Amino acid sequence: MTGFGKSTLQLPTKKISIEIKSLNSKSLDLNARMPNQYREKELDMRKLIASSLMRGKVDFSLYIETTSDDTTSAINSEVVKSYMQQLKQVVASDDTELLKMAIKMPDALKTVREEIDETEYDSILNTLKEALVEINRFRTDEGKALEDDFNLRISNIKNLLEEVIKIDPDRINQVKERLRKGIEELKESVDENRFEQELVYYIEKYDITEEKTRLDNHLSYFTETINSADSNGKKLGFISQEIGREINTIGSKSNYAPMQQLVVQMKDELEKIKEQLLNVL
Repeated sequence: MTGFGKSTLQLPTKKISIEIKSLNSKSLDLNARMPNQYREKELDMRKLIASSLMRGKVDFSLYIETTSDDTTSAINSEVVKSYMQQLKQVVASDDTELLKMAIKMPDALKTVREEIDETEYDSILNTLKEALVEINRFRTDEGKALEDDFNLRISNIKNLLEEVIKIDPDRINQVKERLRKGIEELKESVDENRFEQELVYYIEKYDITEEKTRLDNHLSYFTETINSADSNGKKLGFISQEIGREINTIGSKSNYAPMQQLVVQMKDELEKIKEQLLNVL
């Protein structure tokens, strides 16, 4: 499920920004970007994110912006002087040009590694929690929109099922008429009792009473599952498979163009449900 959360923290000497982005994924795939000095705390922050976001391709970014004149880099004077002495033996140039060359050489600058202050780290964790609250709010809003869409699609399928039930008697009458007309075209006399037996056989073969009942139950169960408090993305996927099975069976048994058209419309609604179910936990 897609989402975005951002939170910032202003400290006396630096500004810390945290961004969390998520895209749909079957499992939690977390990518973290942060300055090296915070790497020792990465595992703790990953655990916090994983406890809040159960699924998704998640990008977590921690940005540091220095807001004071302090710097963690310093010129390594002894190394620079040594480079300049060596360069004098190779290049005839004044000290300014030699300094420009020496400062670009390896180890000319040394970085003082800052230790993470625990108070500062606690503030960073609180900022991360704020970003998680924001991204979960984003995902919740999207989930509500998905719920509305699911309810609409399920309602559409139910309405189409009612149309199927309504035209089913006409379908059966047409099956009977086709059989009787076929026999008349053969210009053969028939045993009415035998004809009735064959008619019953075909009627039972094309009967969709059980499929209609099961489909209605599956649709109600889908709605019931949406309204439950649990995370039921996989369960909804299984129910949608059962809905599709009943729709397909009705289509294969219908043998009646108006009913087959309704089945096609039900399949279209179900495909839209399946597409959106990929975004549900």
